[in-house]
Amino acid sequence: MDSEIFKAAILGIVEGITEFLPISSTGHLILAGDILGFTGGMANTFEVFIQLGAILAVVWIYREKLSSTVKGIGTEKTNRFLLNLLIAFLPSAFFGLMAHSFIKHYLFNPITVAIALIVGGIAILIIERVVKKPVVMDMDVVSFKQAFGIGMAQTLSLFPGVSRAGATIMGAMCFGLERKVATEFSFFLAIPTMFAATSYDLLKNISYLSANDLPIFAVGFFVSFFSALFVISAFLGFITKHTFDSFAVYRIIFGAVVLFYYM
Repeated sequence: MDSEIFKAAILGIVEGITEFLPISSTGHLILAGDILGFTGGMANTFEVFIQLGAILAVVWIYREKLSSTVKGIGTEKTNRFLLNLLIAFLPSAFFGLMAHSFIKHYLFNPITVAIALIVGGIAILIIERVVKKPVVMDMDVVSFKQAFGIGMAQTLSLFPGVSRAGATIMGAMCFGLERKVATEFSFFLAIPTMFAATSYDLLKNISYLSANDLPIFAVGFFVSFFSALFVISAFLGFITKHTFDSFAVYRIIFGAVVLFYYM
């Protein structure tokens, strides 16, 4: 049990660090689980469960915004914001349901992750150099068309290794959102997206859960939560002064190393 607790803590750190960076949390969890020998039905359910810890970190950091949103339901500003999130959420929800089994069965492996990491890194470098000057400096003025475009970009993250954060942030920048606004919109979009995906996966894999695994799940959950708290705050400060080039280079190098190792 002690070794399993240690593995749970490591995977919790991996999830918390990578979930909201454009480097693919799913890809890193697949690789880390493979290296640690933490695989199988229970391990897959665990990796889904600890995503709840990471997303609750976003809820905590933006609790004031979320509270004011709930209180403002019915006002034009709040209704527009919520409708934008719904519009951006629906494409990945639809395609995710359609392709869920295929993706889980055929694409969740180190080779596809490595290729996606490399291709995604190259895409980030290109986008950073061709994207036009931002025109949206506030989430409250995002148009429905822009929200839909971001939602379509998010569907790319259904491919393991692409990165949900990377796809939505880069997509948002392509549709005119300023860098920090794009990142924060990605964070808010993660709340319904990840809660829906996590709940769906947990319901499908509930048979793998047992009371004996509770300590492992608890450790992974809390480590993921606190790791994500730290990373989100640091990330928001980082992007105000830097581009995403460093993440792109990391993806390319890391993906190449993984590809070489597994091939």
